[in-house]
Amino acid sequence: MSLISTYAIIEEGAIIADDVEIGAFCFISGKSKIGKGTKIAQGACIYGNTTIGEHNTIFSHAVLGSIPQDLKYNGEEVELIIGDHNTIREFTLFNPGTAGGGGKTVVGNHNLFMGYVHLGHDVIIGNNCILANAATLAGHVEMGNHAVIGGMTPVHQFVKIGDYAMVAGASALSQDVPPYCLVEGNRAVLRGLNLNGLRRSVEREDIDALRSAYRELFESGKPLQEVATALLKSISSEYVKNMCTFIINTKRGIPYERSQG
Repeated sequence: MSLISTYAIIEEGAIIADDVEIGAFCFISGKSKIGKGTKIAQGACIYGNTTIGEHNTIFSHAVLGSIPQDLKYNGEEVELIIGDHNTIREFTLFNPGTAGGGGKTVVGNHNLFMGYVHLGHDVIIGNNCILANAATLAGHVEMGNHAVIGGMTPVHQFVKIGDYAMVAGASALSQDVPPYCLVEGNRAVLRGLNLNGLRRSVEREDIDALRSAYRELFESGKPLQEVATALLKSISSEYVKNMCTFIINTKRGIPYERSQG
């Protein structure tokens, strides 16, 4: 049975599953869908065509689904889709997609979004990610799984962040971060592998393979795309292949300091 405050405003047409909690002074759009077990604290607002999955916890004054902060937006039907078991803290702002970006902002499962995090239009977030306080993602940013962004970090539009990557706090990221890597600084550059993140769930032999590949890719002084292509053909490690495929497909480039060899 849902527990909904009499002081909440819920528009006609909203679909609310069983066992949902909605606090006082919340606003729920008539186009929204809220899955079972989700808790929405007082003062949070769910706008537009927003789908929220099961067992999410949404804290006070979060604003989810308000129109994109994009001057090209002209009232098109767009969506925000949020998966299951996410924690969305106070004063977060998630925008839906735009027609130019496919019309959808998509958030996966088991993510933590700390206070004041912003997800711009057409952002895609995987699973088990952490975005610390005031991390700010511009439009079209994509994050893989198990990635971490430190607090007070802006991320440029169209940037891609790979699986298990980490962006240190107070960085400014304008290029793509390969899977399993750590970047830091303003502008952020590669500092090595995200070993703390890898050691939690990746076998030692795979980490060793990544270490070797990282040295060849970023410390040998050889052309990056050439090395990535060669490794992709010669290495059996799926982790190394994932990293090399990401590098080969990058559009914004990889932020690393070129070695003289």
